[in-house]
Order: sequence, then C-alpha cells, then structure tokens
Amino acid sequence: MTDIFSLAALAIWIYLLGARGFYWRAAVRDDSIPAAPRAWPPVTAVVPARNESECIGASLRSLLRQDYPGPFRVIVVDDDSDDGTAAVAQRIATENPGRELTVMSGNGPPAGWTGKLWALKQGIAAAQAAKPEYVLLTDADIVHAPDTLTWLVAQSKSGCFVLTSLMAKLRCESPAERSHVPAFIYFFQMLFPFAWVNQRGAATAAAAGGCMLVHSEALARAGGIASIRNALIDDCALAQKMKTQGAIWLGLTNRVRSIRRYETLAGVRDMIARCAYAQLRFSPALLVAVSLGMALTFLAAPLLALFGSGPDRWVGLAVWLAMAGSFLPTLRFYRLSPLWVLALPAIATLYLLYTLDSALRHWRRRGGQWKGRVYVNAPSLQ
Repeated sequence: MTDIFSLAALAIWIYLLGARGFYWRAAVRDDSIPAAPRAWPPVTAVVPARNESECIGASLRSLLRQDYPGPFRVIVVDDDSDDGTAAVAQRIATENPGRELTVMSGNGPPAGWTGKLWALKQGIAAAQAAKPEYVLLTDADIVHAPDTLTWLVAQSKSGCFVLTSLMAKLRCESPAERSHVPAFIYFFQMLFPFAWVNQRGAATAAAAGGCMLVHSEALARAGGIASIRNALIDDCALAQKMKTQGAIWLGLTNRVRSIRRYETLAGVRDMIARCAYAQLRFSPALLVAVSLGMALTFLAAPLLALFGSGPDRWVGLAVWLAMAGSFLPTLRFYRLSPLWVLALPAIATLYLLYTLDSALRHWRRRGGQWKGRVYVNAPSLQ
C-alpha cells in the first residue's frame, strides 16, 4: 500500500510540472525581435556601485558600446566605496569624452534605507535633469551586449510594459557556481513562474535587479524608489509596485551577463543567506513550513526510491525521474552536463541549509550583511 509521503510527493510534482506556468521549461526568453518604435525615447542608465572596482570597468564599457539609436546617458553613483571604484569609473569617463557618462559620489544611506536603494534614489534624481522616458537600473557587475538597450526599449514600447527585466546569465565556471547557479535560476522560476509574471492582471510579480528598464512616470506614480527603501529583495519589491501601474515582463537572456565570481561554497552560501529569510518575510512559521515543504518536494522521492519497498519505491523513482527531467532545460541553458540532474535533491538540501543559516544570521543580528553593512532592522522598517 502506498503511504502518504509518496502520494504527497507525487501530488506536488504533478502540480509543479503541469500547473505552475511550466516554469521548468525555461522557455521565456528574449529570443523574439520586437518591432522598433516610431521614435526612440531618451534613456538614462543608473548604476549603483559599492566596492566594485574589479567589475565596473567592463560593465561601463559595455554600456558605452550600446547601439541604441536614441539619447542615452549613464550615471554611476559611488556608494561610499573604499576600493577605488569611483576612480575606475572616472577613468572610463575620461577615456570616452564623447559619451554621456557621469560619476557622482553618493551619501551614506539614512536610517530606514538600504545602501543600494539610497544610491539608486540619488541617481534617479540626477537623471531627471534629462527627463528620460525610461531609466535602466543595472548593477556594476553586469555586462551588456551592444543591442541590449535597443531590445529592451523595443520590447517595452511594443508591449506597453512599465518594467522590462532580463535575468542576467550568471557566471557558471567554478565548481561552486556550476553546482549552485543553474539551481538558483530553476528555483527562482519555480517561485516566480515567468509566464505568470508576464500575464497581465496576474498577481505574481518579479524582476531581476541586474537589468531593469523602468518607465519613469510609472515609477513616480508607484511612489518611486522611496516606496521600497528598506527592501532587501529590492528587485521583486519594485516589480510588485510597478505591476500596480501596468504590465511587466521578465525573461531569460544571453544578452546580459553577470561577471561576479563565486569561487567558493562559502561565497555562494553568503550570497543566498543574505536575503533568503527576507523572502520568507522574516516569519518563523513560514520558515518551518518552507523547510518541511522543500524536504517533501526534493527529498521524499529519492529516499523512497533508495530505501522504500513495493509501490512506494516505484512512485519515488518515478517522481525522482520527473524531478530530474524538469531540471534539464535549465542545465541546457547553462550548457552543463545532464548528469547534474541527479544532484538536484542534494543541491536543494544545501539551499534549505542556507535558508536556515539566513534565519540564524537574522536572529543573531547579522542579517542582510553585504559589503560591510548589516540590515538587521529591515523587518521593523517595513
């Protein structure tokens, strides 16, 4: 007789594979060629940067190489860096005298703000002098193909999107990256199915902070960056605000890449643990529920397949195979061996441990730590 755990695991995966926006296909991408607008509107890119001297040079050069037909300028906001980030950005500006690149020094965040969002607010305020129709919010570790902005604007105009976001293709070279990055993208799409994000009128909203083209007037109507000033997961918080103003779009891409390195497991763990508990709204009850849910979703089937007997073993094996198959499209997107599908339960276990670590850091008042700043009071500020 099949027990409750095998039936529950089977029911979960029937739902995930058939009724959750087919997230696992990783099929929502920027492969289409949107129609060009009649006129190309002015755009300003705002790049917040804190201790990004290693990456910002390549990022800014890629922005200055954009083939965008309309007016385009770039504003870098140095967020109290102490590693020469501003000097690198200023050198790029000096090397490109004919391009609109401004480097400004930001002030440290006031109470109730995260550093990145305060830097963005200052950059967007400076951008308003040029009255851009859109602002491109991008990070200092992001490198753009020359046609990125042209595609983003054409997509936004043709679809009347108030926010268009591309999920930067993360670096996937070190063993730590290969074991974690595709799963990160897979889990993100599971949590926020892109088909649901892009559906007009649907409640699901998400964005990828490395590349977001935002309609300026819609952003102002939504309350501006100040409306999410204390959000640790600022991209998804902004997407929720923007979706109240109109349709949004999110997809995978090969046009936009992150060059940030994660060479060690500790580095990947810190990246995930920084805001995993924030995703659960700092709720102990949600932490328990999600922990049990992840164990049932990703561990029950392999354990039944390996240690069960009779029908339970066969159900466990079938569910494990279905789970593995669902991971294949994301692995293909990152051009990794399909053998990684067998590791998905183990990787999910690591992500669960990182989430528990995130909660522990928060309780120890080390939550949200990033580049020398700790945002332990984030929940009370919301």
